[in-house]
Amino acid sequence: MLLLARTTPKEQVAKRTDGMSVFIVDMRDALRHGMTIKPIRTMMNHSTTEVFFDNVRVPAENLIGEEDKGFRYILAGMNAERILIAAECVGDAKWFIEKASAYAGERTVFGRPIGQNQGVQFPIARAYAQMRAAELMVMQAAELFESGRDCGEQANMAKMLAAEASWAAAEACVQTHGGFAFAEEYDVERKFRETRLYQVAPISTNLILSYLSEHVLGMPRSY
Repeated sequence: MLLLARTTPKEQVAKRTDGMSVFIVDMRDALRHGMTIKPIRTMMNHSTTEVFFDNVRVPAENLIGEEDKGFRYILAGMNAERILIAAECVGDAKWFIEKASAYAGERTVFGRPIGQNQGVQFPIARAYAQMRAAELMVMQAAELFESGRDCGEQANMAKMLAAEASWAAAEACVQTHGGFAFAEEYDVERKFRETRLYQVAPISTNLILSYLSEHVLGMPRSY
């Protein structure tokens, strides 16, 4: 596993993000010498664990890159992760929209498909518009990342907008299906639970707003 650890005390560096290094850890060896992994049961189908370190020794030769420069390496990976998750959210949104649109056309009440009612149409159409806008931001972020240019702003916005679009599409899909949305056979309830995760992980929407406020808009650091 990759481990980011402080190698120079905070009081000895100019910035809090300095003085941290990245190491590669042999998990089999670490599990025998102080590392503990505890599974966490969650409401969605994700393997999640807590990892505890109790005086785990990591050899100096396991250092990756330059000493004390590790946080910048992790940041580069975080941008890629945010773009990847954003793309996943766009895919989820498309799934919800297709599912809702199909059901709205098939489900007949009082002699007409429920999709003929604007009260059913509009939330799905709005979710589609949100998804398409988020998708454009994801594409821009991915293009910047692939060309090696700074993409922190775009990666963060892509993740936030795509997560919100996915959740809006999920809400519209559940509302369209009504009570059937909670039946396992329609497969909506599973995706509904999973897509809520992306409002808070791998980075919460509030932290993205803090990043944009400070690093893009030039406002004072909020935390």
